[in-house]
Amino acid sequence: MDLGSPTSLGSRAEKARTDRLCLLAALDNQATDTDVLTAAVEHATAALGGFGAMGHLSASASQGLHLVASGGLPRAVTRNWEDIRITDSVAPARAFRTGEFAYESTANCPARNPSDPPHPSPAADVSARSAMAAVPLSGPDGPLGVLSVLLPVAGAPSAEQQKFLEEVARWATDRLRLAPPTPDDVSRALLGTPPDRAPGQGPGGTSTEFKFEFDVQANEVVLDERLLDAIGIERETFDGRLATFDDYVHPDDLPWVVGEVEQALRTRGRVDSEYRVRRSDGTYAWVRFRGRAVSRQGSEPTGLVGTMSYTTETHAALESVGRALAHMSDGFLSVDRDGRIGFVNVAAERLFGRPRDLVGRSLWDVSIVRKVPRLEERSRRAATAGVPDGFEVPWPGTDRWYHLRLVPVADGLTLYITDVTERRLREAESAAVERAAAERAAFIARLTRALAEAATTRDVTAAVAESVLPPLHATGLVILALENDRLDLVGSVGYLPELLDRLHGMPVVAATPLGEVLHSHALMFIESPDDFTARYPGPADFPVAGGKKAWAFLPLIVSGREIGVVVVSFDQPRHLTEDERTLLTVFSGQLAHALERARQYDVATTRARDLQRALLPRDLPALPAVTAAARYLPAGHGADVGGDWYDIIPLSADRVALVIGDVMGHGMPEAATMGRLRTAVRTLSDLELPPDDVLARLNDIVGELGEESFVTCLYGVYDPTTQILTYANAGHLPPVVARPDGIVSLLTFDPDPPLGIAAPPFGVNDVPLLDGSFLVLYTDGLVETPGHNIDKGLRHLTETITAALADRDGPAGEPDLLCDAVTTALLPAHRRTTDDTALLIARARSLPPNDIAVWALPEDPTAAGQARQHVHEQFRIWCLDAELEMATELIVSELVGNVIRHATGPIQLRLLRSRTLICEVTDGSLTTPHIRHARATDEGGRGLQLVAAMAQRWGTRYTLTGKCIWTEQALGLSEKWL
Repeated sequence: MDLGSPTSLGSRAEKARTDRLCLLAALDNQATDTDVLTAAVEHATAALGGFGAMGHLSASASQGLHLVASGGLPRAVTRNWEDIRITDSVAPARAFRTGEFAYESTANCPARNPSDPPHPSPAADVSARSAMAAVPLSGPDGPLGVLSVLLPVAGAPSAEQQKFLEEVARWATDRLRLAPPTPDDVSRALLGTPPDRAPGQGPGGTSTEFKFEFDVQANEVVLDERLLDAIGIERETFDGRLATFDDYVHPDDLPWVVGEVEQALRTRGRVDSEYRVRRSDGTYAWVRFRGRAVSRQGSEPTGLVGTMSYTTETHAALESVGRALAHMSDGFLSVDRDGRIGFVNVAAERLFGRPRDLVGRSLWDVSIVRKVPRLEERSRRAATAGVPDGFEVPWPGTDRWYHLRLVPVADGLTLYITDVTERRLREAESAAVERAAAERAAFIARLTRALAEAATTRDVTAAVAESVLPPLHATGLVILALENDRLDLVGSVGYLPELLDRLHGMPVVAATPLGEVLHSHALMFIESPDDFTARYPGPADFPVAGGKKAWAFLPLIVSGREIGVVVVSFDQPRHLTEDERTLLTVFSGQLAHALERARQYDVATTRARDLQRALLPRDLPALPAVTAAARYLPAGHGADVGGDWYDIIPLSADRVALVIGDVMGHGMPEAATMGRLRTAVRTLSDLELPPDDVLARLNDIVGELGEESFVTCLYGVYDPTTQILTYANAGHLPPVVARPDGIVSLLTFDPDPPLGIAAPPFGVNDVPLLDGSFLVLYTDGLVETPGHNIDKGLRHLTETITAALADRDGPAGEPDLLCDAVTTALLPAHRRTTDDTALLIARARSLPPNDIAVWALPEDPTAAGQARQHVHEQFRIWCLDAELEMATELIVSELVGNVIRHATGPIQLRLLRSRTLICEVTDGSLTTPHIRHARATDEGGRGLQLVAAMAQRWGTRYTLTGKCIWTEQALGLSEKWL
C-alpha cells in the first residue's frame, strides 16, 4: 500500500484521533476542571492542526463565558478572549446559544470596550485573521461552556474533524464538576450548617475576619498580614500583586471567582464567595471573601474593599458530617434547586446507582426515580412550598417498602430513604390479629348507628336487613310485636307472602320457639331442621320455619317487659360461633329499644298527620267560577305536623277567594296557628274585605303570637264577571298562571314581608285570568328540596305545567289530573322531603256576557219603578219563572228605595244569572244597612226583613266608590244553592 495516498493518510488521521480519545479517557479521576479543559484543548489543537484552542465555562453570576484553559496561544491572544458575552456574534457565543457546532472564517474578537486597542500585538493581529471552530459543552440541562479551536483560514474542518471535536467536548462535559467544591460535594445548607455565620466568627467563636483592598487598575492587593499567617502563606513570598494572589487561588475556583469580581465591578455591586487558597506547603485552606466595588471621584469602579474570613475549620466540620452521611444506614441524597444530584451516600447507591452515573444528573432523568409513584410531583411541591413531606412506597422491582422523607433546604432538597419493610410486616400481622375485633366493633357501631337513625318500624326492618343479615350470611328476617298475648308482623325479609299472612294476630303458644324465648328472655339457636324436629316434634308447618334450615330466635325485652320476637334464619344448616352469638345478644337488646321507639313514633306520626288533614278542607266546593283540586303531602319523615294550608271560599256575585299559607316551623303550636289563621281568613272573607285588608288583620293576629312567629300567605279574589284576579302576597312564593294558549308564567310581583314582620298597607295586584286559565298556588316544599335550590324548582314547576298541558293525553282541563302530574314530577316517591307541601290548582270560568245585565238608575223616587221595569224585561229575555220575577221586583224595589231614602248615588242595578239569580244594588254611601225590629206603629223598617225572607242569602260588601247590597235566589226548585 502507498503510504502517501489520500486513503492511507485518512486512515492514519482517523487512527490518531481514536488514540487521542483513548489518552483522554485515561486522565486521572482526581483531575480538576482546569486539568480536564487543558487536556481537551491540547488534543483538539493537535487533531485539527490549529494554532491553539481555548476552553470557556459559563458563570451565571456574570451572564457570560469565561476563559478557564488555553493551549498554544500567547497571552496577547487569550487576553481578548477572557470574557465573552453570550449575546456576542463570535463562534463560541453562537455555539453556546444554539447548542450546535459553529464556524467563522475570520476570528473576530468579542465586543470590547471601544477604548481598548483591537490588536495590541502582531500575534493578536494574526489571530484576528484566522478562522475559529467551536462546539458546546452540553450538559443535561443545557450548554455549560464552549471548546474553541483557532485554525488557519485554509478551509473549514472536515466532517471527521468536526465529529472528533464534538467527541472531545462530550468527554470533557462528563468529567467536569462545574461548581465550587464542598466536602464530598455536600453543601453546607443541605447539611444544616448555618449559611451565614456571624461575621468574623469561626467554628470556635474566635475572630478570624481580616480587611483587604484590591486595586485592579494598579494591579495591587493589600492583605492583613495576620490573614497570611492564618492561611499559611509566607509573608516573604507574597509581593502584593493581583497576579500573585490569583496564583494562590485553587485552579478550579479561579474562573468563577474572577467572574464574580468582574460582575461586582461592572454593576458597582457586592461579592460574597468562598473558595480555596494554596498554602506555602502545597495544601489548601478555605477563605470567605466579602467586598464591595469602590471608585475614585465618580469614575468607573477600580477596586474592591472588604473582609476575608478563615473558614477552614468550618469545612473540616462539614467533611466530618459528610463522612457520617456517606456511611449512615439510611439512604441520603441531595439535589439543587434545578433537581441536579449533588450527593449520594452508600445506602442510596444501592437504590439509585453509582455516584459516577448520578452526581450532576437531573434526579428526574434517573430511570428508577421515574418508576417511584408521585416522587417527582411531591418533591417539587415540597421544594416550592418549603414544607417537608413524607410517604411510603414499594420500591420498583423489589418486594421492599421504603419511607421517603423530603426536606427542603436553602439551596435545594434532601431525600432520606428508610427501609420500613419489617415494620410493615409487623403491622400487617398485628392488623390481622385485630381485624376480627375491629369487625365486631364495626358491626356493633354500624348496627347502633342504623338503629339510632331508624324512625319508623319500616326503617328498623330495613336497618336490620342491611346491617345484620349480610355479615351473618342470613337470608331471612321476621320481626313480631307482642300485643295482648298475640303477635303482629312488623317487618320481614326473605319469606313468602302466604307464610307471612299466617303471622298476623298469631297467639303466643308456650310449646314453640317464640313462646319459649318470650317466657325465658333467653336467645335460642336451632342449627338444622333435624334439631328443630328433635326439639319440637309437633306440627311441621310452623310459619317461620318454612323453607329455612337454621334459626336464631331473639326475645325483645324493654325494662323487663316483653315487646316482641325477632327470627333470623338461614337457607343452610348453620353453627353460630360464640362471637356471633354474643353479637346477636347485643343486637337483640338494641333492636328492642329501637322497635319500641319506632312504634311510638309511628303512632305519633299517624296522629299528627290525621290532625293536619283534619285542619285542611275535606272537600273543595264546586263553584261556577272555578274548578279546583288540591294536594297535601306531609314531609318524608318526622312526626311533627306542618303549618301549610289552603282554602277556597265562595263570596258574593260568584266571586271566589283563593288562599294558601305556610306557618314557619313544624309542631303542634304551628298547626294550632294554622288552624286559627284559616278560621280567621274565612271570617274576614265573609265580611267581604279586600285582599290587602284581610292580610292586614292576619298580620295583627300573627303579631300577637310572639316575635318568633312568621307566616307567609297569599290571598286573592277572582271575579268571573271581569275575569280579574286581585291578590295580595305576604312573603309567599309567586303564583303560576297557565293561559288557554299554553303560555305558563310566574307572577313575579315583589311580595310584601311575611306576616308577623310586615308593616301594612299591603300591595294589591290585578291579573287577568281568561276563561280556561289555570291558577297554581303552592308552598315551598314543592319547589325547594334537598339538593335543588328554589330557582331550579320554580323552573321545573313551570316546565312541568307547560309539558302537561301540551300533552294531548295529559290532564287537559282537569285540575285534579294536573295536580297528579305536578306532584309526580316534582315530588317523586323515591325522594324524601324535609318539608310539608300544599298545592292548589284552580281553573277559572268566566260568566258569559249574556248572563250579565247592568243598568244605571236616577237619584229620584222614580228609580224604584225603573228598576222593576228592567227586571221585568230581563226576565222575559232570560225566560225565567214569573213567581221568581215577582220576588225579584219586590227585592229590587226595596233595595233601590232604601238607597233613595238613606244613601247617595250614583245608583246601579246588576243582575247575574248563574247557579242562582244574583241581584246587586250599588250606591256611593258607606252606610251599612241593618235589619231592625219595627214596632207596630212604625211606618217603615220592615224592608230588609222582607228582603231576607225572600232571598236565600243577602249581604253587603264595600267597593272603591261605596257599597253593594246583594241577594241570591234559587232559580228553580231543582236547583240547590251552594
